[in-house]
Amino acid sequence: MTSSLLLLGGRIATMDPARPDAEAVLIRDGLFAAVGPTRDLVQQHPDAPRIDLQGATVVPGLIDSHTHIIRQGNNFAMELRWDEVPSLADGLRLLREQARRTPPGAWVRVVGGWSADQFAERRLPTLAEINAVSPDVPVYVLHLYDRAWMNAAALRALGIDEHFYEPFVSGRLERDDSGRPTGLALARPNAQPLYALLDRAPKLSFDEQITSTRHYFRALNGLGLTSALDCAGGFLNYPDDYGVISELHRRGQQTVRIGYHLFAQKPGRELADFQRWLEMVAPDQGDDMLRCLGAGEMLVASAYDFEDFSFPRPTLAPQMEAELEPVLDLLLAHRWPFRFHCTYEESAARILDVVERVGGRHGLEGLNWIFDHGETISPRTMDRIASLGGGISYQNRIAFQVREYQRRYGEAALRAVMPVRRMVQSGVPLAAGTDATRVSSYNPWLAIHWAVSGRGRGGDEIWTEADRLDRTAALRHWTANAAWFSRETGRKGQIAEGQLADLAVLDRDYFTCPEAEIAAISSDLTLVGGHVVHAGGRFGHLAPDALPPLPDWSPVPLFGAPGHGGRPLVRPVP
Repeated sequence: MTSSLLLLGGRIATMDPARPDAEAVLIRDGLFAAVGPTRDLVQQHPDAPRIDLQGATVVPGLIDSHTHIIRQGNNFAMELRWDEVPSLADGLRLLREQARRTPPGAWVRVVGGWSADQFAERRLPTLAEINAVSPDVPVYVLHLYDRAWMNAAALRALGIDEHFYEPFVSGRLERDDSGRPTGLALARPNAQPLYALLDRAPKLSFDEQITSTRHYFRALNGLGLTSALDCAGGFLNYPDDYGVISELHRRGQQTVRIGYHLFAQKPGRELADFQRWLEMVAPDQGDDMLRCLGAGEMLVASAYDFEDFSFPRPTLAPQMEAELEPVLDLLLAHRWPFRFHCTYEESAARILDVVERVGGRHGLEGLNWIFDHGETISPRTMDRIASLGGGISYQNRIAFQVREYQRRYGEAALRAVMPVRRMVQSGVPLAAGTDATRVSSYNPWLAIHWAVSGRGRGGDEIWTEADRLDRTAALRHWTANAAWFSRETGRKGQIAEGQLADLAVLDRDYFTCPEAEIAAISSDLTLVGGHVVHAGGRFGHLAPDALPPLPDWSPVPLFGAPGHGGRPLVRPVP
């Protein structure tokens, strides 16, 4: 593609307060070079190649300020997505069909992004149902962080029996009348045991992970997402498990900008992890496509409060402060930014005491450190975070467990959960994310719909109208505001002169379409650095080259995934 490009004839929502709306934009050498009226830009740049936007709405490329994009890329090709499946019956039909086409040695995996609340039946699957649709092919199904099911074939594949599962004290090894195991149902507020079993399942080869990640990026581009802040996660070791993204970056095949954080992997030995990493990499090392941002979202395991609302609120371990302080001391002494996973007010108060104490010794200026989640934090905690130079990255996790939260804490607590409107009023730096994919869907429009509508995945009301965001505010948290969280304010997040030329041309007008349609928005044209990384619909003729095919048994091409080939395919299966 030429280094210059003129987009004109649309409604461009710039997210730039100095010029909120524009008709045309000129891109040159990967940056927005001019923004303004169509007539002016055509007169000033008569020879620039043009794309007629045909009246479409254009927004800055979306930025997910909290996700797990590197890990998911390595697994995307293997996963059957239930993100938008309307009923459990449909989900089980898809699972049956995928089991029929899964070759020996591979598994059927449904890993996060869905909720029982979204199903017409309003319930979870049973082991008997999973075994009925896949008696011979191993199946692993994960629901948020609270439930997982492994069928009898998966137990046989891993050699699991009553002796193996003893550490999973909340697990239930089910048997038939003859005493043979028929499956394992796990329920744990701590996700690590669930992940440990998933980690034992077969993996893609390195080359397959390369292709899988490229398809995942294309799916995200298809939803208008152009940047992501990766929060690592369990069983994602640095640098061993970063070979795929490093290779894609080296090849120039990365189509989502990634800022990554390093997540301590060994409980009780977190300080050693960070001491080792300080010798290997530094914050801001990299470029506009792949860059280290700092540490987190877990600094020490004892400071990590899991957000599973099916279980009582966890209390942080008594030794948390003693374990966190030396790690934070090390990071701040080397000027490493950091971020914390924190769900509850009770946890936040203790964590912030340590941040204040260590920050008082080293200073926190310019680190743009991040407080993640915060479903039950108070206005006082918001003010403390802001006063210490931190920002809050919030997600739509509550939308997946509305009924569980209401049953446990009551109606009044439900109305107050995830107080985004109060965060806005506090003035703390604020951005949004998905926390995809083992909890929520990677689709940013589901999260934006939740913020605007105040409703969960099953349509249940969480907030009254006074607590919801207007559409412009919700979009700002996915664009201009999000740049602060990667220390790139003024570099991206707005369609403004001098910023990175990342944008999405939407398939409908986000600002005027019916509220229910927000969750169904996709991008007809997505640019990263002025290059087309996705095109469809009215701009299909601009589509980039087709990607190498996924394995022929992958569920993604047949059944779809958000942003990848349209909406998920739900149809009767013979």
